[in-house]
Amino acid sequence: MVRTQASTHIARAPDQVFAFVAVDFFSNYRRWSPEVISLEALSPGPIRLGSRGRQVRVDHGRRTEATFEVCVFEQDRRIDFQGLSAPIYISYRFEPSAHGTRLTFVFELSRLELFMRPFEKLIRAAIQEGGERVVGNIRGLLEQAPASVSQY
Repeated sequence: MVRTQASTHIARAPDQVFAFVAVDFFSNYRRWSPEVISLEALSPGPIRLGSRGRQVRVDHGRRTEATFEVCVFEQDRRIDFQGLSAPIYISYRFEPSAHGTRLTFVFELSRLELFMRPFEKLIRAAIQEGGERVVGNIRGLLEQAPASVSQY
């Protein structure tokens, strides 16, 4: 298993950060993760426990497609995604902190293909770098927007 975690402080209230990341996930995900070239909600209505989606990404020249499902949805606290077509698990956690929110991003790849195992250290480093970029991008997008704006 390859697991990585990255955290940052965001100068916005937890409900604002949660709304941007979780509630408006299908609108905003490509903004903080530009590797995503296509994102589609497969479930109607607002995002909730059991909502499904499909994404196409290009990471370091490698194109991947994955279908995923929301497996944890705790208002203003946490949203987790389980890969249905890929062995991935992703979690965004939102904790109140002094003057804002501590955002923690966790990525788990439960299985590496046999041909990729010799490259596990490189894969782990790339995933860690990606996690740090994700939280940095989210922080930048939220802190650039006026604090009084409720819709991002």
